[in-house]
Amino acid sequence: MKQFIPIIALALFFSCQNTAQSKKEQQAVINATPIEAPIENGKARAYFASGCFWCVEAIYESVKGVEESISGYSGGYTKNPTYGTSNTGKTGHAEAVEIIYDPNIVTFETLVDVYFASQNVTQVNGQGNDRGSQYRSIIFYQNEKQKNLILAKKLALEKKLNVKIAAEVYPFQKFWIAEEYHQDYEKRNPNNSYIRNVSIPRLNRFKANFPKELLKDDHH
Repeated sequence: MKQFIPIIALALFFSCQNTAQSKKEQQAVINATPIEAPIENGKARAYFASGCFWCVEAIYESVKGVEESISGYSGGYTKNPTYGTSNTGKTGHAEAVEIIYDPNIVTFETLVDVYFASQNVTQVNGQGNDRGSQYRSIIFYQNEKQKNLILAKKLALEKKLNVKIAAEVYPFQKFWIAEEYHQDYEKRNPNNSYIRNVSIPRLNRFKANFPKELLKDDHH
């Protein structure tokens, strides 16, 4: 369960995370050549990190054209990350989602719009009370076209809001699927206190401000 961290422990936590993010292994990830996920059965894939993956998974699954949202880990330099190891802040990974979508119904550009519209775009290393490098915001690109689109939208949003956007922009390398109990967590655990008090309110805030014609009619 997500929970609050005492201030002293939090300070130590951030120290470990900042060290992890500045390692040469992490820089190698940031500077790597992007890997493009192939289209399979007419479906494309996109990858985003935006705080707790329980929240982000439900947000993307409310969007028309999104077939599935899978929780996992990406953006780091260690192999086979787990929920426990990623939470140490020492793996470089962030909680992320793999979005499987129909590009004939929803575009990558719209998925990026969903990304920015569903979070606190200025918060560094976290969303709300979920804090640490494992909760940092990252948009993953698979080719130069996607990279340029992301950077252009980020710059436009910074100018519009007159703020610095916290999201990092990484070349996609690999997505590690999270443990089974994390998948569809919000759907399967509607009475969980975190889901009731954090995930669902975040989803509802997004839905209230995003164009209704782009959202599924039957999504809660």
